[in-house]
Amino acid sequence: MQYQNTLAFAKQLDKEDSLSHLRNQFHIPKDKNGNDWLYFTGNSLGLQPKSTKEYINQELEDWANLGVEGHFEAKNPWLNYHEYLTDKMAKIVGAKPVEVVVMNTLTTNLHLLMVSFYRPTKTKYKIVIESDAFPSDRYAVQSQLKFHGFSNDDVIEWKPRVGEELLRIEDLEKIVSEQGDEIALLLIGGVNYYTGQFLDIKKIAAIGHSKNCVVGIDLAHGAGNIQPNLHESNVDFAAWCTYKYLNSGPGSLAGLFVHEKHAKNTDLPRFAGWWNHNKATRFNMRQPFDVMEGAEGWQLSNPPILSMAAIKASLDLFDEVGFENLREKSEKLTGYFEFLINEIASDDIKIITPKNPKERGCQLSIQVKNAKKSLHQKLLANNIITDWREPDVIRCAPVPMYNSYEDVYQMVSILKDLL
Repeated sequence: MQYQNTLAFAKQLDKEDSLSHLRNQFHIPKDKNGNDWLYFTGNSLGLQPKSTKEYINQELEDWANLGVEGHFEAKNPWLNYHEYLTDKMAKIVGAKPVEVVVMNTLTTNLHLLMVSFYRPTKTKYKIVIESDAFPSDRYAVQSQLKFHGFSNDDVIEWKPRVGEELLRIEDLEKIVSEQGDEIALLLIGGVNYYTGQFLDIKKIAAIGHSKNCVVGIDLAHGAGNIQPNLHESNVDFAAWCTYKYLNSGPGSLAGLFVHEKHAKNTDLPRFAGWWNHNKATRFNMRQPFDVMEGAEGWQLSNPPILSMAAIKASLDLFDEVGFENLREKSEKLTGYFEFLINEIASDDIKIITPKNPKERGCQLSIQVKNAKKSLHQKLLANNIITDWREPDVIRCAPVPMYNSYEDVYQMVSILKDLL
């Protein structure tokens, strides 16, 4: 498509957009005069679907009217509420239902997965992460190493080359080829939070498995943004949060994936609780532990219904729209954003996110030479919500569910004036 740098063109794109109606299904933050903010931080916290309140209220009413009997008699019985989310979440991450469960929070799930899949020996114990992994991943990995008697020096970093921002897959191949006999686990962010780079998950899995390393993926910035095709990728495990692109609310529950090849392996070490015990005998309190097959075998506790109701509201919306349609708009919307940024034509600004739409989601990371956080504050003063990351990057995510082409045009126009 030949983009044009005019407000009229942006409005025409919105008029032609078959998904433009979705914006009206979300609460858009407003300024003191009642005008919509230009919201570009769905990569930190997605906006609230208007249906969320209805979904949560249904469970509050059933709790009020039924008490404990809501576990069996609620409109959506609570006992197995997580099962209402499984099929739709599996579609979003490209998995089989047996491979997915919604539970806990992201870092908690990563720790539970590492209990099972990080099994270091005296000779094979190191962990590979990206050099600019999200801090919580680094902390989780370092604490796992320490728990097993190793040190922070046993983290191997996959780094961009000098003078570059993006990771090269051939550099990971070299790391694993040369040090694979000492590497137990690769834990990689499927979409890097800082640059927005969407990595080749299938290739990463093949590289790790070539040296008998376990491969796990953090999809915090991927789920609901790109299609990771987790089953086909053959990674061993993955985890993700739901409050970013999946619009489930602050601090909401997370998702977990364990590949089908591990589904029946009851010998995998894991922490146990009530809810990963065989559901057929779960309420016979005196039975020995009998772990469930598949991803449900990593659950510990009964589902927190109010949080799951918010996730259900969002997943129903995704299912109605179709993820492939959202992805199509995402590439077009982000492409227009990229075009407008490049139209600024200044040596002081550049996009460090990959140019290839297949190698990124909807996030563009904009690097501004000699910028300070004051630029972010100026954007905020102009009713633009972006995400500042030190030392000089503004992360912006035009989300296809609720951002418009006009949003993108207005944001870039204001940014240009501020520069």
